[in-house]
Amino acid sequence: MASTLGLRPVGEHERQLAPDLARGIMLALIAVANSAIYLYGRPYGIRQHIVEHDPLDRVTAALTMTFVDARAYPMFAALFGYGMVQIWKRRRDDGQGRRVLKRRSLWLLAFGAVHGTLLFSGDVLGMYGLIGLVVCRLLRVRDRTLLILAAAWLVPVALSSALAFNTPQGSAERVFFWSFAVPDPLTALALRPVEWVMTPFGMMGVLTATLVGVWAGRRELLTRPDEVVRRAAVWGPLAGLLGGLPLGLAAGGFLVVDEPVALMALNAVHVVTGIAGGLGYAALIGLLAQRIGARRGPVVTALSACGQRSMTCYLLQSVMFVALLSPSTAGLGGWLGSAATAALALGVWAVTVVTADAMRRAGVRGPAETLLRRLSYPRG
Repeated sequence: MASTLGLRPVGEHERQLAPDLARGIMLALIAVANSAIYLYGRPYGIRQHIVEHDPLDRVTAALTMTFVDARAYPMFAALFGYGMVQIWKRRRDDGQGRRVLKRRSLWLLAFGAVHGTLLFSGDVLGMYGLIGLVVCRLLRVRDRTLLILAAAWLVPVALSSALAFNTPQGSAERVFFWSFAVPDPLTALALRPVEWVMTPFGMMGVLTATLVGVWAGRRELLTRPDEVVRRAAVWGPLAGLLGGLPLGLAAGGFLVVDEPVALMALNAVHVVTGIAGGLGYAALIGLLAQRIGARRGPVVTALSACGQRSMTCYLLQSVMFVALLSPSTAGLGGWLGSAATAALALGVWAVTVVTADAMRRAGVRGPAETLLRRLSYPRG
């Protein structure tokens, strides 16, 4: 029987700071992005964000669209690919290592199906599970081929984004994610599986980010940043800013885009540059982690603990958002504006950070991560 010692999960003290810190920080952006989807009961504009009139809400909508929308999930996807390589490197034989990654991806798909059906149909876990199965086939591919595939995939990403988000502006009805505005919980429950299946078509860009993450993981660029990382930390966020600003201004009502072809082009640019922005965010945090080194204070330690339990914290965010924002519960999504919702989202994220740090102090792993490990790794 093949030895599985090299397939054990990473211990608490063996983990690298950069990926965990990046996940912990970026969960704040995930919270802001996801919370905006829960707003309902008003006309919908760019990418189904509600149309705002209050000056503070308009500015918040513009900033969210420019710096967060289509930028947070690609960064997480890059970290997902990076993490797959770390698991692959700890294998004792190729067959067992690939088997663990396949099993892990299939269980992520199952976790995503449950999460998407019961809580949040914009779930990303299932998408990462699908991508994980693809990456298992590409672990032996040469670096150059990997990057060519990542670049080539941007073409269908741009086309799908142009078509999927070219929706009427100021519409009173949702074009997708209908369940978030449905007051009847049973009707919403019936809609969520359909929405969950549709979600990957609006998030195709995460495959490119994952492939780049695999390439970076082979070089351990987050823990040993080089000139490529330094350049990415500058040019990635800048590309994300320039590509996201037009739709950001439109979401805030500072720019009117009526021409369908122009809107399609802006959506394509927004999503493609969002991948660059997400990768740039990861590079920035990698450089920050290098500067911090072993001098971790309580804030960095708490953020890292959140990153170590990122799936648990991600699911906990959904639980709190459903309780606070859904029309079948507290219903705050029906009257909160973008500014108040962003503040609430950051508050929810802060609660997850504190919870994760309490788990760290108690020596407890995240329950979602523990379950995934037990299902993914062979016994013994």
